[in-house]
Amino acid sequence: MLSISGTPRVLSGMRPTGRLHLGHYHGVLKNWAQLQHEYECFFFAADWHALTTSYDNTRDIETNSWDMIVDWLAAGINPGAATLFIQSQVIEHAELYLLLSMNTPLPWLERVPTYKEQQEKMRDKDLATHGFLGYPLLQAADILIYKAQYVPVGADQVPHIEMSREIARRFNHAYGKEPGYEEKAEAAIKKLGKKNAKLYEDLRRKFNQEGDEEALDTARALVLDQTGISLGDRERLLGYLEGGGKIILPEPDALLTPVSKMPGLDGNKMSKSYGNTIAMREEPKDIEQKIRKMPTDPARVRRTDPGDPEKCPVWEFHKIYSPEEVKTWVQTGCKSAGIGCIECKQPVIDAVVAETQGFCERAKAFDDNRQLVKNIIAEGGERAREVARETMQDVREAMGLSYW
Repeated sequence: MLSISGTPRVLSGMRPTGRLHLGHYHGVLKNWAQLQHEYECFFFAADWHALTTSYDNTRDIETNSWDMIVDWLAAGINPGAATLFIQSQVIEHAELYLLLSMNTPLPWLERVPTYKEQQEKMRDKDLATHGFLGYPLLQAADILIYKAQYVPVGADQVPHIEMSREIARRFNHAYGKEPGYEEKAEAAIKKLGKKNAKLYEDLRRKFNQEGDEEALDTARALVLDQTGISLGDRERLLGYLEGGGKIILPEPDALLTPVSKMPGLDGNKMSKSYGNTIAMREEPKDIEQKIRKMPTDPARVRRTDPGDPEKCPVWEFHKIYSPEEVKTWVQTGCKSAGIGCIECKQPVIDAVVAETQGFCERAKAFDDNRQLVKNIIAEGGERAREVARETMQDVREAMGLSYW
């Protein structure tokens, strides 16, 4: 969905688990920092999602949320370029979640790949709850309420976005036929101007009579390029192209994010549950200690034994942090036993300390003044509520729930 300014909107969120680690930074936040300059971005702390698996332990959610948001700010997420907010502070998420639940088939939720996977992984928890079953629907509501065009996700999360598309499609099919829809759509066509109106009609006819998908794509692009029409007219014109009704909830697209190359200290994925993380704001002495204890190529039993960097977790850190000349030095020195493992680790220690110290320095102003952080979130929450309220007005009108 295009914003008023014509910029595509992006929506993404994170569960508040406390202070973030370098895997979060390289896997998510670095990408967010770039997206905020290319799109209209909404980033939120998904505190309600935290309840789906931790409903019996809520005492840390508030602290975790603030700590996580400070890490966002330290990573360069700019409240002047993106809207930052907390999910539970925009209650419209819950209203849309409820209304979408009324016509979302139960099997759609049960077939979500992560539903049974998480139940298997967390057997010690009672996850036979409505909240856990419905979390993909809450996720869809999070996206659809901002009419986001893109949602940045990894390849494994694409099924969740596809489900959001299906939910939006089902909703639009059920409720998109507003009274006098065709007359309103025809009136909207005239607002395009004589030349564009004719082109729109020609492309619409070509798609409906010949099934020309290229004509459909061209017509959609034509509509989305129009800045002189209202959002309601834009949605009517998009729906009218395919013979449907007004598009109340636009279908989002997955924006595939680069695969994170940040490994954990043991070579596996960096994760708190694996105990292999380096925090974004880790103390230098702790970073040095952790990296010095990292396992290396098992073939290097003695200092004089040659090794293979590809079999060493430290090499994965070099790929992220070291310039080409250092990588060459590591490759040559490791394979010839010209350098020891402690020597090999030192450039990584230096680079990681430099990066994390940057985060610590930027975070200090926010840690010292939590009211500043709360003001940022309050302002972002107001902006988010403004957009969410507009969507809910459309949803209520479509469902016949707007009484005045």
